[in-house]
Amino acid sequence: MPNTSDTIVALATPPGVGAIAVVRLAGPEAIALADRVFKGKSLIKLPSHTAHFGRIADEQGNAVDEVLITLFRAPGTYTGDDVVEISCHGSPFIQQSIVQLCLRQGARLAQPGEFTMRAFLNGRLDLSQAEAVADLIAAESSAAHDIALRQLRGGFKNEIAELRQELINFASLIELELDFGEEDVAFANRDELVALVFKIRMYLTRLLQSFALGNAMKNGVNTVIAGRPNAGKSTLLNALLNEERAIVSEIAGTTRDTIEEVLNIKGVHFRLIDTAGIREAQDQIEAIGVQRTMEKIEQAAILVYLWDVSDMTLAAVHDDLKRLVHGNLKVLVVCNKMARNP
Repeated sequence: MPNTSDTIVALATPPGVGAIAVVRLAGPEAIALADRVFKGKSLIKLPSHTAHFGRIADEQGNAVDEVLITLFRAPGTYTGDDVVEISCHGSPFIQQSIVQLCLRQGARLAQPGEFTMRAFLNGRLDLSQAEAVADLIAAESSAAHDIALRQLRGGFKNEIAELRQELINFASLIELELDFGEEDVAFANRDELVALVFKIRMYLTRLLQSFALGNAMKNGVNTVIAGRPNAGKSTLLNALLNEERAIVSEIAGTTRDTIEEVLNIKGVHFRLIDTAGIREAQDQIEAIGVQRTMEKIEQAAILVYLWDVSDMTLAAVHDDLKRLVHGNLKVLVVCNKMARNP
């Protein structure tokens, strides 16, 4: 566990070249440290949530950059500590010069995620909100963004708090009943207690079910395209992606390994997985490909089963589906090559 009573510094923007970069300081000495390197107004007595223009200079008085400094005084800050954000020009040299200057002045380089960790330890965020910060930064679709933002705003936190209060009320009533059970005194309506138990059970069930949905929105919905060899799986993948991602050939068994790509449909990421055709393998390499196909189907949320109507019977399709379908797997059966069917 890193020391949370010292002052830390790190880039708050991605490393690299840009128009603007932000160096963030947090800790009890953040404002005093920034004041020592900032040439402009004295920052010590300035109010919180204010911005000030000036320049950063090193120990010899040499100018490093013209900057805009923003002050945030504890406890009303992201981390709960005093926070200073230095907005400078986005040159990697300038960024590192300011960070190194702060380190020489007594700050410590922040560990990955340490600003958010301090926010959690100081009670500014609960654990679900701290996780939501990382999810919001990593969001690659509107669905993942919406879930992370709702969680960051305390949606999950508020629901858990309500559930906790309900459980405390339930436990207190049960304890009263147990303490005075022999005195024939009723402290609670039994029907209300039963209704409360069912309400809590329904909530917990819904909460558990929402995990799978949230995970899919964040990481993408695993969607496997499977079927017999030469059914048109790679052609379907290319059509969905609108690019020639997979090799298409009339030769059965062209796809030997899985091919994965992400498709965004109305803000939801679908991880499309093209697989080797399902049949008795003709060689060791194809056998490995078929094995990987079965593994991907086991991990999938959606199976797009493609079959060639000119080459397969419905009985064969049913046999394949019996082997492939499992648990809560959603299945979409797609008929292909209809024009070839007499």
